[in-house]
Amino acid sequence: MMVSVKLALIGGVLLLVGAAAMAFGILPPADALTIGERVWPILLFVVAITIVAELAAAAGVFDLAGALLARLARGRTVVLWMLVVALGVIATAFLSLDTTAVLLTPVVIAVARANKLPPMVFAFTTVWLANTASLLLPVSNLTNLLAMHRLDLSPGGFLALLGPSAVIAIAVTVLLLWISHRRDLRGRYVPVPIPRAADAPLLVATAVIVVGMLPFLVSGLEPWMPAVVAAVMLLLLFAWRHPRALGLRLVPWSVLVFAVGLFLAVGALEATGALDAVSALVGDGPAGLWQAAGLGLVGSNAINNLPAYLALEPSASSPALLGALLIGVNAGPVIAPWGSLATLLWHERLRAAGVDVSWRRFVLWGLLLGPLSVALSVLPLLWRL
Repeated sequence: MMVSVKLALIGGVLLLVGAAAMAFGILPPADALTIGERVWPILLFVVAITIVAELAAAAGVFDLAGALLARLARGRTVVLWMLVVALGVIATAFLSLDTTAVLLTPVVIAVARANKLPPMVFAFTTVWLANTASLLLPVSNLTNLLAMHRLDLSPGGFLALLGPSAVIAIAVTVLLLWISHRRDLRGRYVPVPIPRAADAPLLVATAVIVVGMLPFLVSGLEPWMPAVVAAVMLLLLFAWRHPRALGLRLVPWSVLVFAVGLFLAVGALEATGALDAVSALVGDGPAGLWQAAGLGLVGSNAINNLPAYLALEPSASSPALLGALLIGVNAGPVIAPWGSLATLLWHERLRAAGVDVSWRRFVLWGLLLGPLSVALSVLPLLWRL
């Protein structure tokens, strides 16, 4: 069964749980409205940025970027990989981890195959960076957007809080990628010609809109605003140049159903006081930072990073503790296949591309990457105490 279908089914069950909680008075209508006021801008951003990313892919923006990187590397495999790392970090930071997992993964696999290179190192690069690089900006991960509601920080303030931790997480990721795939990164290749665009004006206009949107995502505006403007512009552009690419399939329905159901279900748990004991699990001082991060890591790999964040959020009583929790739920879910939605979507795209991934290898290397990147990434937060 496809990941999106499973996600929708789980979301449907959670919606029923939330509806039952409201019907029996467990979740008061006022609390449900408060949840709605908190999450509607986030969900609107998710819809808009997904439309932007899907239409950018349909126009060939990611394909062109991958082909240009292959030419720019001048046949040096390790240079191409480093450029893919940079592209993965940028895509994750501005367009979210799901974009990197879903849309960038098949592009880098295609680039690797076209240039007769082993695809696995590029596949692991996208999925690992989709998680660890999602600490950079508020728009990089849904958990970050949820945390912004409590942090009350500007994008610059968020970057100041978690930017150093993100750099450490990315550096650890790149180092382990090099260690685990260093043999595949040796040697050279003969770059293939850059393919011609099916609709060059559409490609150029789409690229301009996407690139023009990026600075506005970190300008201090609500993230949904520039994302919605860019999505509307692209929808109008495609209605003129390529209307067959449009449709309701552009909307991430399964993610929306899952998110809404999850928010209501967790809200109901909070209303019953079932999550009060969670706050006692995190102490003060430096030890509390590693406790929050460790709980985030364990919770993410036990269930999933989004419900883990929602359940543990009450335990984070300061910006530093909330930052540590974000480190755990963002950089930590690289062990279990279900740790983050991005990982599941990544695997689905690899299967569609005919690339077989060993979950045993994924888990074993994740057992090294997750704890190491999380533990080291907490260090910069010590100065925030």
